[in-house]
Amino acid sequence: MSNRLGFSGIVLLAALACDLVIIASAALDSTGPRGEDLWLLPGIVALSACALWGRRMPLPAGLVGSAVLVLSSFLIMASDTFSYSAVLEGITFAETVAGVELVYFAVLRLSPLVATAVTTLLALATVTATVVRAEMWVYGGSLAATIFAGGVLLLLAVVAAAVQRGPGLGRRQDSAFAVVLKRQWPLVSVLAVILFLETFYAAAARGFGVFVLLCSFGTAVVAVLASRIPAWSAVYYSVLVVMAGAVRWITGAGYTYADLYGMPVSQIVSGMVVVVLVVRHETPKRAAWLIALQSSAVALVTIANRPFMNFPAVRTLFVAALLVLGISVAVGMFLRARDSERAQVVASAVSDAQTTERMALARELHDVVAHHVTGIVVQAQAARMLAEQNPVVVVDALEQIERAGTDAMTAMRRLVRSMRGDAPSGTSEFSEQATTDLAADLRRLVETGNHGVPTRLDLDVPEDLPAEVARSALRIVQESLTNIGKHAEGATRADVSVRAVGAELHIRVADNGDGGAGRRHRAERPSEDSGYGLVGMRERVDLLRGQLRAGPSPDGGWLVEVAIPLASPGQHTPSLGEAGRKDAE
Repeated sequence: MSNRLGFSGIVLLAALACDLVIIASAALDSTGPRGEDLWLLPGIVALSACALWGRRMPLPAGLVGSAVLVLSSFLIMASDTFSYSAVLEGITFAETVAGVELVYFAVLRLSPLVATAVTTLLALATVTATVVRAEMWVYGGSLAATIFAGGVLLLLAVVAAAVQRGPGLGRRQDSAFAVVLKRQWPLVSVLAVILFLETFYAAAARGFGVFVLLCSFGTAVVAVLASRIPAWSAVYYSVLVVMAGAVRWITGAGYTYADLYGMPVSQIVSGMVVVVLVVRHETPKRAAWLIALQSSAVALVTIANRPFMNFPAVRTLFVAALLVLGISVAVGMFLRARDSERAQVVASAVSDAQTTERMALARELHDVVAHHVTGIVVQAQAARMLAEQNPVVVVDALEQIERAGTDAMTAMRRLVRSMRGDAPSGTSEFSEQATTDLAADLRRLVETGNHGVPTRLDLDVPEDLPAEVARSALRIVQESLTNIGKHAEGATRADVSVRAVGAELHIRVADNGDGGAGRRHRAERPSEDSGYGLVGMRERVDLLRGQLRAGPSPDGGWLVEVAIPLASPGQHTPSLGEAGRKDAE
């Protein structure tokens, strides 16, 4: 609902609700005929509807709104109904808000010439409504206060629309101020209600009361913006409070303008909000100076507008002010501590994510490159050893080296493309390189023979194998064969078995080479020359909640055994999803 109505619609509905409460209470009291005040409702509801209509069609809404304001005024006069006043004489609060919004939307969306015509027509309708409802030709009266207050409201509406409109008629996103209003709508609502109640006192104080009300409005705006500019908000608040206090002291408006110990309630609430946000966002030393500035301004205004207080009253005032200040500072410190804790949590989460990403990239870089580079090294060593005995072997070895190098470059390009986020649309970061046929990929891996050891393959792989399990199984076999080519001295045969046994996928890779202490050392403590292959394999298995055993085989050689749980078709457990996110193929 809030998205459909927008901020302006919510404010209008709040003003309309206030009018309904006031009119209903007046209609049911014992003063005058019962229900007479209900004659105000048709004009209020119709003008509010025009304001809502003005969001989409400001020109006809402005024209109809002007007509509604004038016609409702003659209806009020004919029914001999008394229209209560808010800021403007004889104009209710909802009608005032509706008129301001009609002007705002006209300036925002229409051309300058048309907007000027609509604004002028609305202003003339407002003056006419004031004269007719107050029957000034009978009872007399002055339009000065209404024209002054109306001019201020008109200026504020035009300036706000001009700022939001920007150069030209092109539409753009919400301004920073509009974004702040939307994010802090609870605070805006509370301050709006308080300012609304304050308008009655401003009307009683006449012209200078309107000036004090505008200062109160300024402190409310400063309080809303304090989350963005806390230091300047404290300075602006102090200036506005001193200005309002000076006017009330010089003109004597303070005796007709209801307040709390020399200050309007709206300014007190706004000051509390500013203190909270200053403590929350500024350094302690700077916050202390800003709070001292605010406190000095408030103390000066209070003393000037309440000069005849006895000692008990001063003591009560001091305790109350100290309590209010302490509550504001405590709330600000609580929010500051919460922000600090949240920042630490976010920093920790970012650090963990970066570490996880580095580990995933390290595994992928090792798995993708090490296998092909090992093949190149093995083929180069074989060519060097057999070159003198059989030169034909050199040509075959060079072909193998060329193919392994090409495969390595292709794999590196895929990995870089995945890291840069250039995967095709509709695929995830890792899905482009995910294996779709584990059996075919394993046969191709063995047939290329980059590890340089003849390999026997035994497969019994289900067709509905989860992609995460298949991808990790392929990488585990690839790394195991790479380790055979690099470390299995004297190996003449390797055996690879990948079979589904019950609810697990069993992987077994063995060779008949040297399975002594040297390879055990590499498994337990990877060094600069041995790499991190077994570490990466264990990480993959742990992510899938499986088990891995690597060590010397009882029959001689080296043995790697892995058991990975299988998920049911279409089921994705958290661990499997985590593994899929962390494994880039």
